[in-house]
Amino acid sequence: MSRLTAALVLSVATAGMAHASVLTMCTEGSPEIFNPQLSNNGVTANVLSQIYDNLVSVRQADLSIEPALAESWDVSEDGKVYTFHLRQGVNWQGNADFTPTRQFNADDVIFSFARMMDKTHPFHEVSGGAYIGFVNKLGDNLETVERIDDYTVSFTLKRRDATFLGVMAFQPMGIISAEYGDVMQAAGTLEKFDRQPIGTGPFQLEHFQQDAQVRLKAFHDTWGEAAGRADKSPLVDTVVMLITPDASTRVQRALAGECHIALYPNLADADILRQSDKVDLVETATASTGFLTFNFREERYQDARVREALTIGLDIGRLTDVVYQGVAEPTVAIIPSSFWGHNADLEVPAYDPERAKELLAEAGFADGFETDVWALPVVRPYMPNGRRAAEMIQEDWAKLGVKVNIVTYEWAEYIERARNGEGQVAMFGGIWDYPDPSQIPNSYLSCDINGKPSPSNIGAWCNDEYNAILRAASESTDHAEREALYKELQAVFAREKPAVAFASAPTLTVISTAVDGYHPASVGTSSLAGVTLK
Repeated sequence: MSRLTAALVLSVATAGMAHASVLTMCTEGSPEIFNPQLSNNGVTANVLSQIYDNLVSVRQADLSIEPALAESWDVSEDGKVYTFHLRQGVNWQGNADFTPTRQFNADDVIFSFARMMDKTHPFHEVSGGAYIGFVNKLGDNLETVERIDDYTVSFTLKRRDATFLGVMAFQPMGIISAEYGDVMQAAGTLEKFDRQPIGTGPFQLEHFQQDAQVRLKAFHDTWGEAAGRADKSPLVDTVVMLITPDASTRVQRALAGECHIALYPNLADADILRQSDKVDLVETATASTGFLTFNFREERYQDARVREALTIGLDIGRLTDVVYQGVAEPTVAIIPSSFWGHNADLEVPAYDPERAKELLAEAGFADGFETDVWALPVVRPYMPNGRRAAEMIQEDWAKLGVKVNIVTYEWAEYIERARNGEGQVAMFGGIWDYPDPSQIPNSYLSCDINGKPSPSNIGAWCNDEYNAILRAASESTDHAEREALYKELQAVFAREKPAVAFASAPTLTVISTAVDGYHPASVGTSSLAGVTLK
């Protein structure tokens, strides 16, 4: 599409907004913070992806990497140096405490990564200084980030990494304003930087009320509008995200017209929604993986016999039928079938409670034991009903003499406690944020070269063979070799059983028939740019 044609499309779309337009979305929780670097959960990313941009982004149509704040990039012959050529003319948002005096440039990229990399940086420890996404993906491999000129920056890696461009589209690599940081530092209000966000995206924060709503207003000086791209421009005046933790309540509010978009309805409500003429129920084949994770900090879960007993002592077929409402199949593969690298040859262990009892007896638990099982408190494609799943686990393991206490917390607290290693057996998982098979196997099951578990490896499982394969796959640029390595990786997981893999259902989204242009993402978060109300 030519620039002139794109501009005409944008002007026509904008012309239809003579009156104030308010798009409402029912979402399941409050954002934990307003700086993308400091969060690695989907609830927060859903908000911050509307406010911030990355150097690159994922094109949802074909899951390729496309330019965003960087217009182009070059890669050195050895694959270790990435040079980004930055977009010019990009404006920063402002607020009551900050009026930008310059546009986006290389200084902002340097500031963004220096905050995470440099422990002496004035902002490094602010707001807790937990850069989980960065540590998971780049922490032990990014050597330097250098400013070449105002609109050129280079990233140098210690080792070649085929996943690097995808990682740069990951929300925690969002670009923040160096000038805003300088102003907040001069005012002595460093933490305000992370709670009153300034980005370059299509929407900016207007108001936030904890556990009630997030209100965003259109930012009309975006690079998307300047480029004449409706899909990168705000086409409604206001977005109100209504915090609605209960999935059934989100459905009721959508049917009542109180929200135009409702995220993660219960699978059990699908038939009711399909019968409505007020909403559409959209299914998206989302790449996700979830686990029932054994905590290796506890001695009994270090015993392979105990892990195998609890795995084959769980009727995963029955659990999948009930919890996933017949829309998913049991799996052992930790890379979903929608991705290359999925290992379809792995067999799901047969349900065998008698053999499970024998294994427990061999391990010294003939009379069983008592354990907590943490139930996921939110609806996700990898676990649509955590409470019901926990009850079924409780029923099956009781037959082995294992007493299960079901535990759960509000989602933000659940994540924090799980990452602190508190869960004995806990449900956890994730949705892919960028189109590479490595993301979830890396984030949730890996350890670094020093044997330190990644922050989201809540079970603290460290397996040398697994980690060596994962590293080899990231360093290879041969697609066939990488695919074979990822299949081998899943075979190690299936053999060692550090967790029970859950199935993954399609993601359901309730969308009002009054909404046009909203497309649920299959990886990462869904953009509200380009969305209009009829």
